[in-house]
Amino acid sequence: MKIFQALFTIYSLLIFTALLLLLGIFIVVPLLFSDQAGKISFFFIRLWARTWSLLSGFRFEIHGRDHIDVKQPYIYIFNHRSFFDAPIIPIAIPQQVRALGKKELSKIPFFGWVVGKLAIWVDRDNPESRKESIPKLIEILNKGISIVVAPEGTRNDTEGLLLPFRKGAFRLSMETEIPIMPFAIIGADTIHKRGSLFLSPGKVKIYFSKPIHPDDHHSIDDLAEKCRNRLEIMLSNNLK
Repeated sequence: MKIFQALFTIYSLLIFTALLLLLGIFIVVPLLFSDQAGKISFFFIRLWARTWSLLSGFRFEIHGRDHIDVKQPYIYIFNHRSFFDAPIIPIAIPQQVRALGKKELSKIPFFGWVVGKLAIWVDRDNPESRKESIPKLIEILNKGISIVVAPEGTRNDTEGLLLPFRKGAFRLSMETEIPIMPFAIIGADTIHKRGSLFLSPGKVKIYFSKPIHPDDHHSIDDLAEKCRNRLEIMLSNNLK
């Protein structure tokens, strides 16, 4: 079984790399002209992610996308259990987005350069680095572009539904009056488990909720608790 998994992983990563080399320039170049040209970049990102997924046997079932107003920026939050969450984001979200990314990923040749045009690199163990990311995220939101944040701060490798939330996303929402859009990802950790080098074909389900507006809450803690409860309910109801 391990041999088949190893061969499949090599096959899938070769496709991933070939598509990145083929489409990477089409992802980066539009962003050199303007942020709004990122819509073109995201066409090619989705083409990359969908083609890789199709050829690798990764399948997706998306629910609740009608809750998204494509003309409205959001702060998307999600439960983070796998590396495979990354390609799910452009497939599931019908908007161009920017995301926080682990600084270590910026060191991967070519991949780090491409993704760096769409991500803000953060050293998640460094509070100063996280603090410096806030003005950059506000600037992106003010341009009408959505952002994606994993409020757990790292991948969840426990039996619990969610790790404790960091408050940055909710502080941003309160400061900018941009609504939070929770979405639940179920099954990504069956495709790539934390601590494993191997990938496996499989199916991922994604559920979007109605947006949560910051002006309906009295404090950052209140907003964070409401979002956490919403995400926990989404996960509990759909893991059955």
